[in-house]
Amino acid sequence: MLLALSALTVLAVLAPLLARLGLGRELGYVFAAGFAGVAILIAFHVPQILDGGTVETSMDWLPSLGVSFALRLNGLSSLFALMVLGVGALIMAYCPRYLSSHDPHGAIYGLLTLFAAAMLGLVLAADVVLLFVFWEATTYCSFLLLGLAGGRATRPARRALLITAAGGLALLVAVVLLTVVTGSTAISDILADREVILASPLALPIGALIAFAAFTKSAQVPLHFWLPGAMVAMTPVSAFLHAATMVKAGVYLLMLVSPIFSGVPAWSALLVSIGLTSALWGAFMALRQHDLKAILAHSTVSQLGLLVAAIGVGTPIALAAAMLHTIAHALFKATLFMLVGIIDKEAGSRDIRELSGLWRVMPVTATMTALAGLSMAGIVPMLGFVSKEYLFQGIFQADFAPAAGLVAGSIAVAASALTTAYGLRIVYGAFGGSTHQPGLYEPSPAFLAPAAIAALAGLVLGAGIDLLNPLVARAGADVVPGEPLGAFQFWHGLSPEIVMSVIAFSSGLMLFLRRHQVDRLLDRVVVPDAGAAFDRAHAGLIAFGYRVGQPDRAGGTMSHLVRPLGGVVFLAAVGFVTLRNLPPVRPADTVGDWVVVGLFALGVAAAVVARDTLAAVAALGFVGLLMAALFVTAGAPDVALTLVLVEVLTAVVVVWVLRRLPARLPTGDGPRLPWSVLLALACGLAAASATYALTGRRGPSTASSFFLDNAEAATGGTNVVNTILVDFRAMDTLGEAVVLGAVALGLLALLGSTAADDHTPEPPADADHLSAAASVFLQVSARLVVPGAALVAAYLLYVGHDAPGGGFIAALVAGAAAATHQIAHGRLPRWSRPELLVGSGILVSLGTGLLASAKGEAVLAPFKLPGLDAVGVGSALLFDIGVMLMVLGMLTAALDRFAARTHRPESSRVHP
Repeated sequence: MLLALSALTVLAVLAPLLARLGLGRELGYVFAAGFAGVAILIAFHVPQILDGGTVETSMDWLPSLGVSFALRLNGLSSLFALMVLGVGALIMAYCPRYLSSHDPHGAIYGLLTLFAAAMLGLVLAADVVLLFVFWEATTYCSFLLLGLAGGRATRPARRALLITAAGGLALLVAVVLLTVVTGSTAISDILADREVILASPLALPIGALIAFAAFTKSAQVPLHFWLPGAMVAMTPVSAFLHAATMVKAGVYLLMLVSPIFSGVPAWSALLVSIGLTSALWGAFMALRQHDLKAILAHSTVSQLGLLVAAIGVGTPIALAAAMLHTIAHALFKATLFMLVGIIDKEAGSRDIRELSGLWRVMPVTATMTALAGLSMAGIVPMLGFVSKEYLFQGIFQADFAPAAGLVAGSIAVAASALTTAYGLRIVYGAFGGSTHQPGLYEPSPAFLAPAAIAALAGLVLGAGIDLLNPLVARAGADVVPGEPLGAFQFWHGLSPEIVMSVIAFSSGLMLFLRRHQVDRLLDRVVVPDAGAAFDRAHAGLIAFGYRVGQPDRAGGTMSHLVRPLGGVVFLAAVGFVTLRNLPPVRPADTVGDWVVVGLFALGVAAAVVARDTLAAVAALGFVGLLMAALFVTAGAPDVALTLVLVEVLTAVVVVWVLRRLPARLPTGDGPRLPWSVLLALACGLAAASATYALTGRRGPSTASSFFLDNAEAATGGTNVVNTILVDFRAMDTLGEAVVLGAVALGLLALLGSTAADDHTPEPPADADHLSAAASVFLQVSARLVVPGAALVAAYLLYVGHDAPGGGFIAALVAGAAAATHQIAHGRLPRWSRPELLVGSGILVSLGTGLLASAKGEAVLAPFKLPGLDAVGVGSALLFDIGVMLMVLGMLTAALDRFAARTHRPESSRVHP
């Protein structure tokens, strides 16, 4: 299983490279073979699964939280995994003839494969946290795939992302609550604790959150509108999304948790009502459409609704029918989407009002479309007929309320009647009637073969249902343990469901025969546009956020600062009222502390009263250095060193900023000055009071004692601060460093870069108020300072695990060196390319973590490097190098933007 996931991931990563090597769109055949190979790898374990076995693999992931990277292959996951891989292989084989030579082949194949890997990981996950990770991965993959359609996909992609991401948040909360109730994140443990979960007061919110998450993914009313909008995606994406990936994730989740909630009246009522409403509404909306792809999109909403309703009933027959119809739906929906793509390519239109009589010029395409349409409508002898019969039987068993089965069965029949009507509309609209485009011809066999395979599979498996019985029965045993399912039969005699099918087909046929009257009637029906309503709500929310943030965009600092500073005063007032019985304050350790505090007060006063710009900057720098001295007296040399380096970089920034400021600061006046003074005094008093109340009143914490006692033994390092950053909390450090790297890349993407540009002109000396002699002095000094600073940075990086230093401090030193070079030469040094620094840092840090995982340790766990441990080179140093590179990338990106802004023409500068 791990090999299967890894193979798909590697294929996704290699897709851009392989596309550039000349394979182009023909790369699809290679990927189809790759999908088939992974499917064979999964199918190799099917005999063991059918015998009642389970294949599992697990490795430590987040051991402190009890979370493992655990995968499990059982009946249910096998069914979904083979569906994903089988349909994926057909889609990949379809792509080479569908895509043009100008399409971004690498991106398309890479994202489709990553989409498949995310879905495969979701159905194989044996841990709810891992399941959530893959759940979110499918969301973002679908968003990126929709984005390939260009600007017209902006709004549909945003809708899809917001709706499904909201479902992801709901699932995350449900995962947390399940973990709290059961004490485990293992899916097997959670399913085994059914009684514990249902007896918990959290059972209702857990069920509601899981159902909401599934409804968002599987496009159930009223959250359905994102799916029809997603038809802007290219046909291979739509086929894969509708048939086997994104929307089936919600179905899988509901089946997975059925052992917990099946038989609970509230669960059944919710799923059956929402599912049947979606089935009826989706079929109704499909009947209103004229675009073949739009018909299929709304049809997916309807078919998924039937699946959700059957899962909600929760009986063995209903659940098994849902599994069988999941397979049938994957086959006929993949077929229809691929054939619609062929029609669009050949005829240049998908509108049934512009298509007619294509069966004469495209008979094979017409036959395959008819087969898939018959399966969708549930007509003999297709697989859809068998699955629909059992769906009717299962839905008719609903018993959560009086006459629930009768009502549910009637709605299911009505939805199926509409399905028959729009299924006939698809086939007749494109292929019936007189031929208006006699010059068309059949597509190439390679183009038609993937759709034909799926269509014929639906035909063969209908009569040969015994081929699917073992796998569906095994999957049903996972969902309904202890209740063996009977085998599906192609024909099981006269029964209520046969009567329901006859009523559905005859009603649908009548609707089709009277299609002109039906169309006129449907045109009179006013249908609310849920997508437009969502867009209006979203726009209103954005507008509200704009109004809330309006003060932050004001020209002066007063409007920007008044709210956060007022919040400080408010919190201080709340603390003054609520805090009582505080421990006694511990006296200062030395008289030197009070000396530093006194000098600190003098520095603050000097900064407040200074009117000269340089004097104010010097006073602030003096305060910063005093803070560093205070940390030295408190025994925190790492923090003190960091503060000193920050002051150095601040001085560099000030050099750039002073070029745009007047020599003297403006004098505050006007009616707001008294209020500014009062607010400043209140904030100062609040901060001083909070410091007095909340610090110096307790001894060493439990955490600090733990780190001091265990750091060296656990990590081999004696600098406790550094061991916390690169060993104990390496994942936090990695996340924070990646955020800094993302900011750097964002600066470059949004504002452009002048870094390492050899043609960047140096600012003239008179513009910067520097004499020629001063410029020469700076350049000569830089030749000495930059190499020296580089050596200091390397030393601090090397000794950081045992002495003050580390990656962050080394990055600050290197950033100061780059800034010195920038001031002297007007540009950053050539080695300071932010994008290269950030990318290299991420690769080094992640590589260190993955190397630990490959050695059998937890991700980012410390380990020794053979032959290098004696010279102090281990995983901590490698990880720290990555952190240094990411932080340095952020610094150089920021310095680059400071320099670029100071080179603007004088007329564009904004004076305070």
